[in-house]
Amino acid sequence: MPYFDAASSAPLHPVARQALLASLDEGWADPSRLYREGRRARMLLDAAREAAAEAVGCRPDELVFTSSGTRAVHSGVSGALAARRRVGRHLVVSAVEHSSVLHSAAEHEAAGGTTTEVPVDRAGRVDPAAYARALRDDTALACLQSANHEVGTEQPVTEIAQQCRAVGVPLLVDAAQSLAWGPVEGDWSLLTASAHKWGGPAGVGLLVVRKGVRFAAQGPADERESGRAAGFENLPAIVAAAASLRAVRTEAAAEAARLRALVDRIRARVPELVPDVEVVGDPVRRLPHVVTFSCLYVDGETLLHELDLAGFSVSSGSSCTSSTLTPSHVLRAMGVLTEGNVRISLPPGTAAEDVDRFLEVLPGAVAGVRERLGAPVEAAGPADVESLVVDSLGKRCPIPVIELAKVIGDVPVGGTVTVLSDDEAARLDIPAWCGMRGQEYVGERPAERGVAYVVRRVS
Repeated sequence: MPYFDAASSAPLHPVARQALLASLDEGWADPSRLYREGRRARMLLDAAREAAAEAVGCRPDELVFTSSGTRAVHSGVSGALAARRRVGRHLVVSAVEHSSVLHSAAEHEAAGGTTTEVPVDRAGRVDPAAYARALRDDTALACLQSANHEVGTEQPVTEIAQQCRAVGVPLLVDAAQSLAWGPVEGDWSLLTASAHKWGGPAGVGLLVVRKGVRFAAQGPADERESGRAAGFENLPAIVAAAASLRAVRTEAAAEAARLRALVDRIRARVPELVPDVEVVGDPVRRLPHVVTFSCLYVDGETLLHELDLAGFSVSSGSSCTSSTLTPSHVLRAMGVLTEGNVRISLPPGTAAEDVDRFLEVLPGAVAGVRERLGAPVEAAGPADVESLVVDSLGKRCPIPVIELAKVIGDVPVGGTVTVLSDDEAARLDIPAWCGMRGQEYVGERPAERGVAYVVRRVS
């Protein structure tokens, strides 16, 4: 069964498995002890730290191992903010950061701090000039991912790091998605990453704090990992994480070129094979293994289920999932369709034959979901009224969008359709539909129940 969700968690690398099993026998003792077993464990820990630091491009004493990538982010943000509290309590993040960064920002605001979210363009990329304008005299910390986890767009870290350095603001880079492919360039101050993203075991994160960067670890003091990560080190997992990072780096150049070619094929073929599809994310400045596309008139969760039945494991940032019923903050910030979203992230070793078979299966899966939802399949009838009202109250997306699409042809060019909806996703998906179909989104207004979204027919 082809696994196409490496951006969530990559399969365990063979080198990680070998290192994990070997270190279970050799690295079980406390590395802080001076007896033989402790010294052996310390040697393994030091070697793992040196290997990880070499891959990151930092000094070994700047890097600590945490219990996860999320913990690394939380510790990095809180520690940097606390150390610079005299400067101010202002935090800058991009609108498409990982939830761990946004959760840290929310906690910062709850404690009395302020946060500025820098918007992104339709490709999901931050404008360096806009980011620079967000920096203030009281900015204590800035955060920026190296590449986006949902759409693969790479961020201009080098330019923004230079801007931050010029005004004395430390920049924390979340490198979880990109570190397997190479070091993060630029004069950044802090960096975080997560081992299970590159084929290491889950439960190991990296936190790097450059020398000279003010940092005050929060929570009870602990003597381990320079006082920045409390608790007994999971040494077998750490050794496996470092070994697998080194291994994937040796393969990165060749594998990146191979996977990029496969992703280029998906990007080109999906719009040809499936009507009403938009491929999102930057087409050039992107991770080599990630491609995301949004399908009109499709329930993303249902489509993922259909693809799973066909033997493909993929993920989605769609809005109407049983877990949250809220739109993806990344897709929302980009202004693209949040429903019917599919993310393909190919793990190393993905066979071209699996990609070809996915392209064979996808059109039928999308068509089947659209048919069950009653999506429009042909042009609407002759226009005979100036304005229509569609009552979609109590219906989840993509149903309001489907009902809009069915009747837009019933009004003449210049006529309007008003969609009544109480689904928050409609606020995002109706304008996105207008952009994809060449119609004019007039705006919204409060209704007796829900919200009235007005669309004018242009063609």
